[in-house]
Amino acid sequence: MPTRSEATSTAERVWPLYAGGFLGPFGSTMVTPMIHEVALGLGGTERAAAGAVSAYMVPFAGLMLVSGTLAERWGRRRTIQVALLLFVVASAWCALAPDMTWFLAGRVVQGATNAFITPLLVAAIGDQVPRHRLGAALGWFAAMQAAGQAFSPLVSGMVTAVHWRLAFAFPAALAVLLVARPPGEAVVARHASGPASWRALKTKGLARACALSFLYYLAAVGLTVLGSLRAQQVFGLGPTPRGLVAAGFGIAGLVCAGLLGALMDRIGARILGLAMTTVLAAGILTAAFSATVAMLALGIVLAGIAVTGLRPVINSLAITSAPANRGGAASLALAFQFFGGALAPALWVPLYQATGDVGFAVGALAPVAAFVVIAVMPKTVGTAA
Repeated sequence: MPTRSEATSTAERVWPLYAGGFLGPFGSTMVTPMIHEVALGLGGTERAAAGAVSAYMVPFAGLMLVSGTLAERWGRRRTIQVALLLFVVASAWCALAPDMTWFLAGRVVQGATNAFITPLLVAAIGDQVPRHRLGAALGWFAAMQAAGQAFSPLVSGMVTAVHWRLAFAFPAALAVLLVARPPGEAVVARHASGPASWRALKTKGLARACALSFLYYLAAVGLTVLGSLRAQQVFGLGPTPRGLVAAGFGIAGLVCAGLLGALMDRIGARILGLAMTTVLAAGILTAAFSATVAMLALGIVLAGIAVTGLRPVINSLAITSAPANRGGAASLALAFQFFGGALAPALWVPLYQATGDVGFAVGALAPVAAFVVIAVMPKTVGTAA
């Protein structure tokens, strides 16, 4: 049984894994409350500014098809530190961009660097935590991701009231802190024997995880983008109130993450997944037909709870499906998540602009499809060795 000092030492070495989980979601959605201001400041359209979400997610998703396996071969710790340094450079690039083209290019680099951070953190947790506690551990990681989503629109919205360029200082500062205090080598070391293999990723469980990742984030990012537009266009909210409304997504997830992760250990990934996809669909429909700001906020809160509950389900399914290459499995599942996120603005914004509430509500079809994927899974999903 570990002593108190040993437990404290382990916590000191592991905390950067969870802190790193905050960075990716913060960076991906930080532009949503500043779309209008970025468009004005850089002389572009709101549609082009909304493309900053896709500009981050496309390279993030594309590189994660290979980043996990490559990083397992290069060394997790070294890869994470280099990627964090490049993330700082990319954040400064966005803050100093003279026009929309340069701004979007900076977002591309931000997304590319984070592809070599987040999946390695998930893989390290999978190696460190016993199977019977994996749900709780991934739940806390999801809590930090939810915190990133919660504080992203809140911080960005408040800072945008001064100037949108200043918003990029916060993620850059966090990345610098993580470079200065990286996770210990023992924490991020790969535990599997032999070189990481691409062949180890050819499993049905990982294919299911990838499908779920795509569908749930297609819905979630669509909700955050359309929710911000609806708050401004229908309810006339400025950047700070928009950020506060959007922050409900991450705050709700942050509050519920630990409970949902522990619940997965008790009831199983399949049952939790079915419940959370149902809640996600309900949240989208509530936000789509909201007649008041309170209803819009309620829909966003429901979706935030659902997304946070789905994260440990999908991460568990991915990393238990390929124990010989956890980094590759985590990165592949996350790649499909962000492919869904990258597609969301291009798919949902024109539909919403053309058909209004109905176009917003169509986004609920994505969690319905995810429900079907989970419903046909074996009852032992996410628990196999």
